[in-house]
Amino acid sequence: MTARFDAIGLVVSDMAASVAFYRRLGFAFPEGAENEPHAEAELPGGLRLLFDTEETVRSFHPAWRPPTGGGRAGLALRCDAPEEVDALYEELVGAGCHGELKPWDAFWGQRYAVVLDPDGNGVDLFAPLASAVE
Repeated sequence: MTARFDAIGLVVSDMAASVAFYRRLGFAFPEGAENEPHAEAELPGGLRLLFDTEETVRSFHPAWRPPTGGGRAGLALRCDAPEEVDALYEELVGAGCHGELKPWDAFWGQRYAVVLDPDGNGVDLFAPLASAVE
């Protein structure tokens, strides 16, 4: 028997806010997902991004409590070009999302920025710098 990686699951406080945030990033949640206690978006390659509300999780795990302090999970999204990192960061911050780390040219060869999703999880936006590709 072999287990295989199939999905990334996040517990969300506000399904509508989370679905809206990730739709801005290109995740294809179905219409009406923002009103459901569980939502899924299929990712390229067959993986899925799963959301469950806190209430849903407590329905089968009554002792569950959200973590305190900083986010413990993060997603990294590769952009096609460094300019796309800047544009996407500005679009998200302009829509009211929290910009955790403004775009910068990282020493490891990427244009890199971090925004927080509605639950405080980090979403890294990055693209290889031209000098790193050559």
